[in-house]
Amino acid sequence: MKEPFGTSDHAALQALGRRLARHRLNRNLTQAALAAQAGVSTPTVQRIEQGHSSQAANLIRILRALRLLGNLDALVPDPPMSPIQQARMRGRIRQRASSSSGTPETPGDWSWGDKP
Repeated sequence: MKEPFGTSDHAALQALGRRLARHRLNRNLTQAALAAQAGVSTPTVQRIEQGHSSQAANLIRILRALRLLGNLDALVPDPPMSPIQQARMRGRIRQRASSSSGTPETPGDWSWGDKP
């Protein structure tokens, strides 16, 4: 099965740009009109539609102007917490990941007060 956004960053950016251009055209907007509604420059819209990299804030502005911002929830859904994690956290939100070994990493032989 072919992945819709390809396997490379470049392919994904190009597919995203093509889709955004189709949405823009379906709304009968010029690149300049979309840029004005989104609060970005026309060259920014052009670059994104051509598959070039851009700041995330610019993409969000364009998605909002095209009324597609709600689709970000499908892109990065809110992850569920397992019942075991819920019990451990007791209502708190996790702030850090643990190291893979479960013990903190220790720096080499250096300690405070050592002189070079």
